[in-house]
Amino acid sequence: MNDTNKTIAASPAGFADYIRLARLDHVTKHVFVIPGIVLALVLRGAVNDNLAMQVMLGAVVALTIASANYVINEWLDRDFDRHHPTKSARVSVQVPLNPSMVYALYFALLAVGLIAAYSASWAMFGVALLFGSQGIVYNVPPLRSKDRAFIDVLSEAVNNPFRLMIGWAIIDATTLPPGSVIVAYWFGGAFLMTAKRLSEYREIVASHGLDLLTMYRKSFRGYTETSLVQACFAYALLSTALFSIFLIKYRVEYLLVLPFLVQLFCVYLGLTLRPESVAQAPEKLFKDKRLVTSAFLFVVALTIFTFVTVPRLELLTEANYIQLP
Repeated sequence: MNDTNKTIAASPAGFADYIRLARLDHVTKHVFVIPGIVLALVLRGAVNDNLAMQVMLGAVVALTIASANYVINEWLDRDFDRHHPTKSARVSVQVPLNPSMVYALYFALLAVGLIAAYSASWAMFGVALLFGSQGIVYNVPPLRSKDRAFIDVLSEAVNNPFRLMIGWAIIDATTLPPGSVIVAYWFGGAFLMTAKRLSEYREIVASHGLDLLTMYRKSFRGYTETSLVQACFAYALLSTALFSIFLIKYRVEYLLVLPFLVQLFCVYLGLTLRPESVAQAPEKLFKDKRLVTSAFLFVVALTIFTFVTVPRLELLTEANYIQLP
């Protein structure tokens, strides 16, 4: 350990150090709540009478439950993160923290989130409970799903549909989003999380070796670069297929949005393969101009075909055969 680290480690933890555990800089991830709001507005066609209050409560739920999960994640990972080239700089590694303070912060954030969810609706409360439980399943022994290859990705990616359902519950607390879009969202999240692991694998193995990578995260023992690329491909295909089912059932015009979705997957995968990829820090993805442009085009196309009807596309929902001359 160098002198700087010794100095930092010897300093007592302050209030700001505990707040850093909540990773408030990851707030950009909650953009995944917005599609839930939009879908509920488009498909259910009704606006909640207390929309402003519901939006505020939904935002509090998403932020506090996610932050509670981050707190327990960072605290229980501190002995593993010290082996990571960049995560070794986290406050839980560098600063001696009081366990009682850490758990008090965790339970306070969880309580605020659950109270806000209960105040919003039973649907929101149920999603909040699942969201909070995910943090336990993912991080806490003996479950600790993050230590199992492939299961780690699927258990982490389930946060995506939870955010989708929070957005939906803001508008309509009497139903859930269609199953096809929930699972498409889940596999889309699995693609993102696998791409993150692929980027870490390529970079850390090349610079520090596989042994150090597996000391940081046990699940990497079950991965290879090839299996991670294959998994990215599989999750992208599954997400697109399920999204297509949803589009055909609920608004066939959305099929014209698929090329933009495919482009988004391709751009993200390309981003993953770059040296020092920003894919390792998803909260900073908005800084990549090409990715932001692709996401913007996808949203624009989705907006256009929400209002533009193309009658001939209805033929795609029927069984038709090409007649030979």
